[in-house]
Amino acid sequence: MKISIVTISYNQVQFLERAICSIIQQDYDDLEYIVVDPGSTDGSRDIIERNRAKMAKVIYEPDRGPADGLNKGFSHASGDILGFINADDALLPGALRKVADYFERNPQADVVCGSGFKVDAVDRVIKRMMPTRFSKRLFIYGAVTLFQQGVFFRKSAFVETRGFNKDNRTCWDGELLLDMAINGRKFGVLYEDVATFRIHETSISGSGRLVELYRNDCNRLFMKAMRREMNVLDRLLIPIYRLEKWLINPQATLARIIWAVGGGK
Repeated sequence: MKISIVTISYNQVQFLERAICSIIQQDYDDLEYIVVDPGSTDGSRDIIERNRAKMAKVIYEPDRGPADGLNKGFSHASGDILGFINADDALLPGALRKVADYFERNPQADVVCGSGFKVDAVDRVIKRMMPTRFSKRLFIYGAVTLFQQGVFFRKSAFVETRGFNKDNRTCWDGELLLDMAINGRKFGVLYEDVATFRIHETSISGSGRLVELYRNDCNRLFMKAMRREMNVLDRLLIPIYRLEKWLINPQATLARIIWAVGGGK
C-alpha cells in the first residue's frame, strides 16, 4: 500500500528539518514524499536540497497559500493513501506502518483520524490530542475534535472532491473532510499516536489569529452542508451535539479526563 505525504514549507527553517526527517526516516518502504515551497528565503530551501534525494518531488513555484500549495503537491501524488504534514509538525516513529495497518484491517474506511500530541517550539508536550468521530452533522455544529496531522485518506476519496479550497484561509483541511463526508465517504478513528502538532509564535492554527475569518468560514461551511443559514434553533442544538460528541467517544473522553486529573502530565 503506497502512501504519499505532502509537506508545504514557507519560512519555517527552525522546524523544517525535524519535519522532513520524521517522514523520510519512517520504517515504511512504500513512501512517496512531496515537498512544496513557494519561495522561502530563510534557508529552508537549503534543508530541502540537502534531503532531496529522499523526496519523490520538490515543487518550487508561487502559490496562493497553503490550500493551493497542497493541491499542487497532491496533483503529483500517486499513493493509495494520502496525508500531509506541515513544515512545523512531525510524524512519530512507526506512524505510517500504523496507518497502513489500519486501512488494511478496515477496507471500508476512506478516511482515518489518528491521535498525537500538541507540542511547543522545543517539543515539550502541551496536550494529548485524540480525535472524535467525524460526521457531517457533528462537524457543522462544532462537535468534532480534529487532529489534522493524524488524518490520512484514500486517494479515491480525494480525487472526487475539488481538492482544498484555495479561498479558505483558516480551515481548508476541515472543509476537505466535510466535502468527503458530503460525498458519503466513511470515516474511522485510530486511537494510536502518529504525529505532533506544533504551536509557536508564528503558527496560524491554534494561535488565536484569524478568528473572524474562521467564524465566517464556519458559517459558510454550515450553508454548504445544510443549504441554509444557521438559525436560533441550530445555536440551541450546539451544546447538545457537543455533549453527544463526548458520549459517543468514550476513549477520547476518558483520555481527556485522565489528562486533566493528572495535570497534563
